[in-house]
Amino acid sequence: MSYLDRDTYGIYSDTSDGPGPRLMGADTLIGEDVYNLQDEDLGDIKEIMLDMRQGQVAYAVLSFGGWLGMGDKLFAVPWQALQLDTANKRFLLDVSKEHLKNAPGFNKDNWPDMASAEFSTQIHNFYGTQQNVPGARTASGSVMGSGTGSLQSDPGASASRTTPGSSSGNM
Repeated sequence: MSYLDRDTYGIYSDTSDGPGPRLMGADTLIGEDVYNLQDEDLGDIKEIMLDMRQGQVAYAVLSFGGWLGMGDKLFAVPWQALQLDTANKRFLLDVSKEHLKNAPGFNKDNWPDMASAEFSTQIHNFYGTQQNVPGARTASGSVMGSGTGSLQSDPGASASRTTPGSSSGNM
């Protein structure tokens, strides 16, 4: 099932002017498949963790392994490590299955303190991403906000937006 199937509010029904895929509903992304660049199934998104202080997405919680939901290992994957593959209606994560098996993970009954600096450093070091830095670009081209709560997936979006009182159009 893809995000199009979970779109109960019609977010993606207008393919010419609608918000997707530049702006997506979190509820439609939960359950989305995650594949690697070798086209191997890595699992699916179980939760999306929001950094309430920064006003941005911090992690996607990926379920990997197990059988019929039993023994699944959960992983916090930095949001900027994921890329939305709109052609195949799934996410891409540039890690091998073997590498993911060695990722710091947890089980559903023992969640780590994802807000701690130690956790964040460990996860970002493992995936080779940078901790959320306002204005930095994610793997999918999103621009991380600075408390505005906005993520723009269109790399040219920041050049076309204007700020009141600015003449250049750049933020």
